[in-house]
Amino acid sequence: MKPPDIPEDEPLRLDTLRSLTILDTPPEERFDRLTRMANRLFDVPIALVSLVDENRQWFKSCVGLDVSETPRSVSFCGHAILGDRIFIIEDATQDPRFADNPLVVGEPHVRFYAGCPLRDVEGHKLGTLCIIDREPRTLSGEDCDILEDLAAMVERELAAMQLATIDELTKIANRRGFLMVAQSSLRLCQREDIPAALVFFDLDDFKKINDRFGHQEGDLALVNFADQMTKTFRDSDMIARLGGDEFVVLLTNSAMEEAEDVVARFTAALDAHNNQADSGYDIRFSHGVVAYDPQKHKSVADLLADGDTLMYQIKQAKR
Repeated sequence: MKPPDIPEDEPLRLDTLRSLTILDTPPEERFDRLTRMANRLFDVPIALVSLVDENRQWFKSCVGLDVSETPRSVSFCGHAILGDRIFIIEDATQDPRFADNPLVVGEPHVRFYAGCPLRDVEGHKLGTLCIIDREPRTLSGEDCDILEDLAAMVERELAAMQLATIDELTKIANRRGFLMVAQSSLRLCQREDIPAALVFFDLDDFKKINDRFGHQEGDLALVNFADQMTKTFRDSDMIARLGGDEFVVLLTNSAMEEAEDVVARFTAALDAHNNQADSGYDIRFSHGVVAYDPQKHKSVADLLADGDTLMYQIKQAKR
């Protein structure tokens, strides 16, 4: 058995995949509809929308299998994303790369496989739309065209997710939008040796605002917090609502001391807003500031994790 090679764009490919926040999410009809179509059109027992993560292939949509993922090392899809066209194995038992593969010698007893790579809007291959049979078979040219058409429909759904980057309530970037843009910013900072810092915010006692004043007022507090962020931070800084009452800002060309200075100005601006609003509560926050270290932070997710940890420690100390 030959494990699949790693694509040259693997770091960017994984960053994009994770920025979609699609992994380990429930089934969705827009994807299930397409695997059902593949199942019927090709008369195969198995059809999948498979996304290739670092160590596994995970099935966003699955017809004919009872599992949601398999190791990447034994995946056919890991091989499929290495090429630009449909990857076809007519009889896996006759192919030295797969003849002793656990998925061939055991369940689901793969014989035929055809997987069309799924690309994001920048061309990174995130996974495949694939069809599998337990008997050897071939695909005609027309069959390949149909599979590519179905894959293009899956790609459009993934693109819609990728482009949905704005938080509807606060009108600033959401988690997906932040991950996409921030990762590009960090690559620039690393290449040009530019300092950067991340500030992770979490509102204090936000639940009490919801409980005492209602969720509509809680939503207004989130909007006001985002507005103060927009007014205080630079246009070049990337601000976002990660979800709930968690916010973040990535300051490029800023060292730790400069980031702390900006947070101090933001605190003063928020205090002024609280005094003027006289809403019966104050919007307060805990925060963690982390300097970007390319050796330590291989991705924006690593930077976020450190910021979250530091913020949580500070919040706990307040209690």
